[in-house]
Amino acid sequence: MQKILNGITDHVSKCLQLAILLEVSAYPKPGNVHRTADFQETGYEHFLASAVALVPHFRRAAEQGIRVFDKKIALNQIETGKTIKNAVRDVIAWQHGGNTLLGSIILLIPMATAAGLTLAENSSFSVKWFRSNIKSVVEFTTAEDAANVYDAITLAQPGGLGRARQLDVTDATSKQKILEEGISLFKVFKISSSWDSISAEWVDNYHITFDIGYPFFLRQLKETADINVATVHTYLKILSEIPDTLISRKAGADKAKWVSAQAEKILEEGGLTAQKGRNSLSKLDRRLRDPAHKLNPGTTADLTSATLAIAILKGYRP
Repeated sequence: MQKILNGITDHVSKCLQLAILLEVSAYPKPGNVHRTADFQETGYEHFLASAVALVPHFRRAAEQGIRVFDKKIALNQIETGKTIKNAVRDVIAWQHGGNTLLGSIILLIPMATAAGLTLAENSSFSVKWFRSNIKSVVEFTTAEDAANVYDAITLAQPGGLGRARQLDVTDATSKQKILEEGISLFKVFKISSSWDSISAEWVDNYHITFDIGYPFFLRQLKETADINVATVHTYLKILSEIPDTLISRKAGADKAKWVSAQAEKILEEGGLTAQKGRNSLSKLDRRLRDPAHKLNPGTTADLTSATLAIAILKGYRP
């Protein structure tokens, strides 16, 4: 039994690590770090180190899913928030580039748990059951999970948080209120889902990831047979349909919508498969690289990682 458990947790952790590595390596993703472009303070190698740091936490999350299947723990005992906090702490310890993967961690840790549960249920990976299990994992989070995620956000110190009317993460009394009133992490993300796509994914059962990103990625792989093209185009597809909420918080909704319109235009021009599309893509990449990173579609990159994770768990290999 232990051998089977180890096999599942190893498999899940490798799949999710590969998703992060392929996403950050895809180029040119306009406005983001990739293999041919860095930010001044955060480079490509910082993301590689972060992916390495996350392996034991993906394993831990997957193991918790297996323990749910074995009825050793209940869904509300998974400790998703604790795993997220520990993952963020290790990512910070393993590199000096600052916040690299907070959004991806918040998306991928529940996916790791759900993948462990799904593979324990059946050795063949079912996307349908996987999505159903993600729903269960996030909906059964607790107030302790929420408090731990608040700690994780404080550790990561991400830019562009803004101020929330309720339970603001920068307000020292928010965590106390969460614990006193028993407000689950899922309920916290319901509050923030209107201005943050990562939170909205939890609330909407990963709608962007499963319904927009994943099917488009599969079509692009079939049409181009090129993982880099498929990944960049999927990134553009998500960005074209979902204005990046990190840009919205930093630069305003109008600017985020403008960036989305540019992504749609590039896809219409053929993206990386046509000279006109490649020229427009390079131009947008330069325009989004402001020193303050106000136009960095960082949330879109996180959603792209989650999209790749589904495909890799289902069996895709580069």
